[in-house]
Amino acid sequence: MEAEKPVALEKIGLLAETSWEVCNKIGGIYTVLSTKAKVLQEAYGENLVFIGPDVWSDTNPSPCFKESKSLFKNFSKKNIGDFNIKIRCGHWDIPGSPQVILVKFDGVYPHLNSMFATMWEKFGVDSMHEYGDYREGCAFAVAAAVVVRNLAEHLGKDPKEVFAHFNEWTTGMGLLYLRLIMPEAATLFTTHATSIGRSICGNGKPLYDYFDGYNGDQMAGELNMEAKHSLEKTTAKTADCFTAVSEITAREAEKLLDIRPQAITPNGFEPGFVPGDRKYKTLRKKGRAKIFSIAEKLKGKKFPEDTLIVATSGRNEYRNKGLDLYLDSLAEYEQTDSQKELIALVLVPAWVSHPCEDLNENKTKGKGNNQTSEKGPDYITHMLHNMDYDSVARRIDNLEKEHKIGDGVNVIYIPCYLDGNDGIVNISYYDLLPAVDITIFPSYYEPWGYTPLESIAFGIPTITSDKSGFGQWILSNNKNSLYETGVRVVPRNDSNYQEVAHEIGRQLSEFSKAPADSRKLSMESAMTTAEKADWKYFIFYYYTAFITAKNRRDQRI
Repeated sequence: MEAEKPVALEKIGLLAETSWEVCNKIGGIYTVLSTKAKVLQEAYGENLVFIGPDVWSDTNPSPCFKESKSLFKNFSKKNIGDFNIKIRCGHWDIPGSPQVILVKFDGVYPHLNSMFATMWEKFGVDSMHEYGDYREGCAFAVAAAVVVRNLAEHLGKDPKEVFAHFNEWTTGMGLLYLRLIMPEAATLFTTHATSIGRSICGNGKPLYDYFDGYNGDQMAGELNMEAKHSLEKTTAKTADCFTAVSEITAREAEKLLDIRPQAITPNGFEPGFVPGDRKYKTLRKKGRAKIFSIAEKLKGKKFPEDTLIVATSGRNEYRNKGLDLYLDSLAEYEQTDSQKELIALVLVPAWVSHPCEDLNENKTKGKGNNQTSEKGPDYITHMLHNMDYDSVARRIDNLEKEHKIGDGVNVIYIPCYLDGNDGIVNISYYDLLPAVDITIFPSYYEPWGYTPLESIAFGIPTITSDKSGFGQWILSNNKNSLYETGVRVVPRNDSNYQEVAHEIGRQLSEFSKAPADSRKLSMESAMTTAEKADWKYFIFYYYTAFITAKNRRDQRI
């Protein structure tokens, strides 16, 4: 899948993109939308509007939403539609500063049961077994659809020039409801991971060795996922253009949702997030100093300046994200002949209770660590509410007790969201990333894989797996080499876990022994590879999806 020149744009009077993660940074979809926004903004200007949930308050405001009283002034003062929907308008504080409407959807809740009945009657969506976040997602999605229609009317847009893009099953009911209230609009639906595929993996079932034998409807019943699966499957089949973020996810959708996406829209990256050379060097120096300081306090020893800093990060999905394999590959590295000492970071959020007080410089200034009120294990920066049950903490503890790590490998678990205010590191993730020498993301289930792409964009070479969309993109378009591409892709399946752990340990050992010139080449190659995934190239796939949506819409109305 090679990047091509963008085709001429179809005329779009209003492009409204809806996601639970608009101005709400909770996962990878936030990165997709926030990095894509600038290119879309340049193409569509004031015709582009993002729609997200207004889940914020005066005491807990969104850190990236800048309200504007003048934007859509007369429209924003209304209570919109039959559901008494309230909105706030403003701009998303990201490159491009796109227009945003945040939607209060409380007024939809009293109508949900009748809405579910309508969705069953009109589309066959089975909401009988709904639970958890199903109602919340549907309430927001329906409210977003109402906002799209009413905004188009307020702006005087031709309904046939309205394009509405919905992301993930959580917004699916919005697409279906918009089909009822504004059938002329062209609709797009993107799955970033099927609900059933993610659930199969999350429940420890083998997805790949038995892939051909799975049936989505059957698994939905087994895993108590009937409502979400029914909504996602129906939305995919109803959308004018159904897209997936990678070929691996497209195959998954074809098998589990019984429909092949009409377009594949891989995730690009916005280079504006990467600091310039001078700032990069400053961040690297500051970040390494902080990491060394934390490591020395936890491990009780000094580290040489050339200590290799390794990291993994992302959502805390122990098996799906390959956190288990990352830790076990570090144990394999310990068995190699490499003499290079490692500081290995695990940067994934968990159920944090409070920072370990022995690491808090403000509280321990002038005191020894043994004089603080609480000292955590030597591998963690923040105490957890569920320390005895956290999978990462338990595995690190066992590896240390079994003496599989601890001499050359020093694992540090930083289980908080790195927003610069965690109490110990106090450096945001992107500002800490330049301090790292190499990253490892050996995912078992990863529809795309933003973390390795972010890594190489920052010039940090990475090891990832072929079970990520990003890994497959590398194999299809680039050489599989840490030094020629900045990326090493290792093959994973349901039966080669130990073999992969050994291979990653070996690759890490070779990298640790590589001369400075080779390490520099790896860094430069990583940045060159990342440039190929710039949104200015990958946005082409979205333009193609818009054309597909328009053509299929024209055929049905």
